[in-house]
Amino acid sequence: MKISSFVYFAKFGIKTILCKKKIPILGTVILTDKCNLSCKHCSVNNITAIIHPYEQIKSEMTTLYHAGVRILFFCGGETFMWQDGEKNLRTLVKEAKDMGFLIVNVVTNGTFPLDLPEADLILLSLDGDRERHNIIRGDTYDTIMKNINAATSDNICFYMAINQINKDTIKDVCYTAKNMKNVRAVSFNFHTPYPDTKALALSKKEKENCCKVIIQMMKEKVPVFNLKSAFPYLISNQFPTPCHQCVVIENGKISTCGRCIEIPNLCEKCGYFFVAEYTLLFKGNVMIILDMLKTYLKYI
Repeated sequence: MKISSFVYFAKFGIKTILCKKKIPILGTVILTDKCNLSCKHCSVNNITAIIHPYEQIKSEMTTLYHAGVRILFFCGGETFMWQDGEKNLRTLVKEAKDMGFLIVNVVTNGTFPLDLPEADLILLSLDGDRERHNIIRGDTYDTIMKNINAATSDNICFYMAINQINKDTIKDVCYTAKNMKNVRAVSFNFHTPYPDTKALALSKKEKENCCKVIIQMMKEKVPVFNLKSAFPYLISNQFPTPCHQCVVIENGKISTCGRCIEIPNLCEKCGYFFVAEYTLLFKGNVMIILDMLKTYLKYI
């Protein structure tokens, strides 16, 4: 991370904590909900299958920037399916950087060639070992491994949603991350139980066991891009929601925290690690602040 970016984020954090501001710093633009996969745990793919046009996406980026957002995510659907004429995902990442966003990340399922060195991180969904991943996402594991090995940069971060199918494969994903040259880290979430995927949710005891495994992996120097100090809050779902410092924009509509905020009672079952980390951070939790400084400076 550049020193100038670090100073900006530090000032934002201090101002937010001391003045209890609710200004966003992290924003997500949904490029499309079109996806080439139909994953068992996903509730937001191919609802409209619309690829939003370039001018709309650019306008949404501008809206988020003027709102104060400086960490930008491009999400889908599948982001690498986005294209408008000659403009593609690389176009958007470059323009976001030129616009002034300090960190620009992309979320993908990894089934398309990973030629995007301009992104700070490519968050790639890997949901277990070959067997469990393929149960969740179809026969894609080998394609993803091939694309990672052929990637043009080492900016890949695995992104695993832990659920009832893959809860015993945390170590497999961690060791794969540790041993692949183009993978910088691995980041975890617990499955957030949308109404149609409740059966995949973990119990409190299962979350606790998963966190023990992740901590063990941290001790083994696996590059885990999560904050250990947030684990107790995630296990018990005792963290404030929604996160006002995070917003999502989709087809012109801005949602605080995420698209799931309008689903009754889902916030209290949130499994997103970053939501716990950011809400606790901006509440002034000292352990979270120290943990985040150490982790973010290492992996971004």
